[in-house]
Amino acid sequence: MHFASDNAGPAHPAILEALTAANEGYLMGYGNDDITRGVQDRIREIFEAPRAAVHLVSTGTAANALLLATLSQPWETVFCTQVSHISDDEANAVEAASGGASLTHVPHSHAKMTPEALAETIESRGRMVHSPQRGPVSITSVTERGTIYSTEELSALTDVAKAYGLPVHLDGARFANALVALGCTPAEMTWKAGIDAVSFGGTKNGCLAVEACILFDPDKSRELEMRRKRAGHLFSKHRTLAGQMQGYLADDLWLGLAGRANGAAAALAEGIRALGLGESFVAEPQANILYVRWPRRVHAALIEAGATYYVTDGPLEGDREAQLTGRLVCDWSMTEEAVETFLGHLRGAVRG
Repeated sequence: MHFASDNAGPAHPAILEALTAANEGYLMGYGNDDITRGVQDRIREIFEAPRAAVHLVSTGTAANALLLATLSQPWETVFCTQVSHISDDEANAVEAASGGASLTHVPHSHAKMTPEALAETIESRGRMVHSPQRGPVSITSVTERGTIYSTEELSALTDVAKAYGLPVHLDGARFANALVALGCTPAEMTWKAGIDAVSFGGTKNGCLAVEACILFDPDKSRELEMRRKRAGHLFSKHRTLAGQMQGYLADDLWLGLAGRANGAAAALAEGIRALGLGESFVAEPQANILYVRWPRRVHAALIEAGATYYVTDGPLEGDREAQLTGRLVCDWSMTEEAVETFLGHLRGAVRG
């Protein structure tokens, strides 16, 4: 009953097998190998972007920070929501990688910004030389609250950014989960919607540690390469990244894994509704993350029974009826048995 994070689950065996195969023999280092070149070509094919620049790194923080540093100047500000990963969970990595670009928070509802809020926030910056100048817009899907931007919503946001001449970055740590939920193509979710750069995640969806930095403008490629090298994120044994991504993309495994994670979350949500707790969802579940509001006694009983997940806004000690928020995340390896066991304990906790 491990619902703490999709980082906590195992890597998929097929990805480990691909990594083992990539480890055979001798290959040139630093990405100068056929596995890396094949992965780059495959990603370009998947995104219908034959000229895209594709560079692998080991973490989502590195992908986000290096891409946003490439898209910004030190005196600019990146527009994002306060609950975005780059704001809440990356220890000022964007600021460090960019040499000083700040973050400006756009008002949000369940982690999603609106075109109106984005336009108003952009207007508040860059009026004089004394203020941070307008820089990239960073959008996350799946958001840190489990919500998803539709392709129409993405296009509406990028239209605002383009009206101000600003590039747009998509934090896609859970890109596959959002894509499967929307039922669209990678191109429709990115460059066709006006996205300029993508952090294409693998780690949360069955890989050990690999993400792809995708720039749809290849003229930006050299700068990202130099930033990656200077930051210490260019692996000498680059095949350890490329082998994972090769296995991840083979036979559309990445989509299948995301479908399994989303499906487990949907089954969990259905079971919660069946217990009469549908109104406890903070936002309508859309992908593989659920946020729920339950009494403290319910959380305490579940965790005592062996469930692992985050209670985000208070300790387990205190008023037993006080409402606390819990975050439940399903990864590709989540089983039907684990979901059913959790729901059984939840049923008992609610009645308790």
